[in-house]
Amino acid sequence: MDFNFTEEQRMWRDTVNAFMEKEVGREYTRAHDASREFPWEVYRKMGQLGWLGLLLPEEDGGAEADPVMFAIFCEAIAKYSLDTAACIMTSMFTATNISAHGTAAQKAQYLPLFLKGERTFSISISEPQSGSDAANAKTKAVLDGDEWVLNGNKTWCSGAHIPGTLIVLMARTGEERYKGLSLFLLPNDAPGLTITKLNTIVRRSLGTTQLYLDNVRLPKENLLGEVGQGWAYIGEHLEHERLSLAASYVGNAQTALDDTLRYTKDRKAFGRSLSDFQVLKHRMAEDATQIEAARLLTYSAATKMAQGVRAVKEVSMAKVFAVDALFKTAFNGMQALGGYSQLPEQDMERYFREAKHGMVGGGANEIQKSIIAKELGL
Repeated sequence: MDFNFTEEQRMWRDTVNAFMEKEVGREYTRAHDASREFPWEVYRKMGQLGWLGLLLPEEDGGAEADPVMFAIFCEAIAKYSLDTAACIMTSMFTATNISAHGTAAQKAQYLPLFLKGERTFSISISEPQSGSDAANAKTKAVLDGDEWVLNGNKTWCSGAHIPGTLIVLMARTGEERYKGLSLFLLPNDAPGLTITKLNTIVRRSLGTTQLYLDNVRLPKENLLGEVGQGWAYIGEHLEHERLSLAASYVGNAQTALDDTLRYTKDRKAFGRSLSDFQVLKHRMAEDATQIEAARLLTYSAATKMAQGVRAVKEVSMAKVFAVDALFKTAFNGMQALGGYSQLPEQDMERYFREAKHGMVGGGANEIQKSIIAKELGL
């Protein structure tokens, strides 16, 4: 089995990494983390380069890249921050729902501006009483003549507050647990919609929110796809979402390890470099091993997806293993840097914060393990 990238894949990896170093970098990342502002400059540049459409088919203006190329992209754009990567990836995989199930009019209205980097998308699934149990959603949508009337409360809706964002919102249109759920295209300035940004320790640039819907009225044509198919539609992009997360954890973990290596080589204590101490050597060796294993799991899952093979189990395995590797690497980095690890300008505290969020966001580790168990026939 050949584990090497092709020449095209290597060139793509080098191109995206060079972009991240030249156009983004550490200072820009720190500034947006501190200001809690969306990185519009980066988002628009990626749009101009055609990167936002990687997952979309050519007929919708996309590049139709395979999952391996997408994983390479996600690993690279997360090198400095999972939050920065989320600012890009959230809109990308939400766009796939519109591309796959939207009408010609819906796609014409929403996708071109997204592809140019001038519009963002947000996905709204969770509710206060139904986080991991997403199918227990209570927010309702009732058809009243030519309009849908929505009432309820949604939470953890990342990026919903950004001006001009279109929210793909899941709401209950029937009593059946799964087939009673539908998707709606909800502009974030719709009358009756109140958006509250939450003051979380992560997702500072993208931001996450709570939504209150009080008799929000949407035209009948704002239904995405068919009534009762919302759960199935959401499930379609979960393999890509979890692959993107696993790849982003690998990319960020590699940077956390590289930062730790550099610091321990430069820092002197008791007359020698910290990197000379066996306890730190062994920690970094273990971290490097875990990161490499996570990378192999991630690209194995991506390869299966590229071959058209179902990879639900594999992407869940990759997500759990990769985020655990990132958290351990960032934790060990915090220990190695000591007091300096708590300073934003050292970046390690950001890796640590964001790694902990990764154990919950995008499907908690426990949920991923339940998926793996189910795929094993348990």
